[in-house]
Amino acid sequence: MKFGGTSVADAERIKRAARRIVERREGGAHVVAVLSARGKTTDELIAMAEEVSAAPDAREMDMLLSTGERISCALCAMAIKDLGHHAISLTGSQAGIVTDASHTRARILDVRADRIKAALEEDHIVLVAGFQGVSTATQDVTTLGRGGSDTTAVAVAAALAAEVCEIYTDVAGVFSADPRVVPDARKLAAVTFEEMLEMAASGAGVLQLRSVEYARNHGVRIHCRSSFDDTPGTVVVQEGENMDHAERPLITAVTHSTSEAMITLLGVHHQPGVAASIFEALAEAGVDVDMIDQNRPTGGELAEISFTVPREHLREARAALAPLTGELFSELRAYEEIGKVSIVGAGMRSHPGVAAKVFKVLAAEGLNIDMISTSPIKISCVIPRERVESVVRALHAAFELSGPDTIREEEPVRASRTE
Repeated sequence: MKFGGTSVADAERIKRAARRIVERREGGAHVVAVLSARGKTTDELIAMAEEVSAAPDAREMDMLLSTGERISCALCAMAIKDLGHHAISLTGSQAGIVTDASHTRARILDVRADRIKAALEEDHIVLVAGFQGVSTATQDVTTLGRGGSDTTAVAVAAALAAEVCEIYTDVAGVFSADPRVVPDARKLAAVTFEEMLEMAASGAGVLQLRSVEYARNHGVRIHCRSSFDDTPGTVVVQEGENMDHAERPLITAVTHSTSEAMITLLGVHHQPGVAASIFEALAEAGVDVDMIDQNRPTGGELAEISFTVPREHLREARAALAPLTGELFSELRAYEEIGKVSIVGAGMRSHPGVAAKVFKVLAAEGLNIDMISTSPIKISCVIPRERVESVVRALHAAFELSGPDTIREEEPVRASRTE
């Protein structure tokens, strides 16, 4: 059971999470709970660091940021003990979360869950601090990046062979669009890992992308549900599992992101190896690149390359590419006022005309598209940021995604010995 920041934001919510954990234990399950930092704690810790340093050291940032989740776990363990149950809180390193040495963006290499298993055998409820681990190469505390508690929960579930990993959030599940933008968006009973990966990569904030990748690779069943009621949420499953036999809908969801920037490199030498050198420099700087577009020069030897990066990585991207200016390209231009709108759906594979419909909707909105990216089940378009929400609503309506929840009567997710 994983509880996000809003689910443990204050004392009453921590007590509510504790009661929910205890109810599952009293129902016969052995429970491991992964907790995020309370509310805005991580943002407050970052602000503290920036008060004392213009460029905080990455190792010390990990030491600082890892405290937020530890606070949540210790407080929740206290609340569980007041309810008459045994509980033990563990840091990421105590729980056996082993990562690489990449500070602030570490990746989980292994989960050595012996201590968790021993505590479960002693009839303890185990609380694990999310978002963090330890590098065995350096013996340093590491953190996993934004949303890393989701990945912690999935990794622990995989190590324990749990039947399900329940992700508790402030929303009731995965919707056909962000309900804050589209009030009549539908809650989805189930989505495939493939769809959820595309949705997470395209801006859906319900589940973190790396957690979905980890769950798919390790066969972990995810149930995303609300912290505030007991209704079923959305189950993320393998293709064909627990899905009805009717044809999948053409489009499952419309997603969006306003947290990216676009970089355009002008005067790029159109020669073998140039693009490789450019993106190798970005990779060495730890910059995540999403959409990429290169035009073929119509005359001469110079081309243009455009790509999107998280806006928080823009400074690192500029610094990484600065030494290449004048050598591989003539000029770098950055555009921060962009947004990305995507449609995702497994049904797109067998239905022609989806792209035409998307472009027709955008034309009706009076928009030129800055960049387009596709996969067999996704179409993404870069547009001006201020138009994102209106375009999301227009696409949602055009593909007739509004309506009642799609939740169907189905066998409830059963608790196993380890959850």
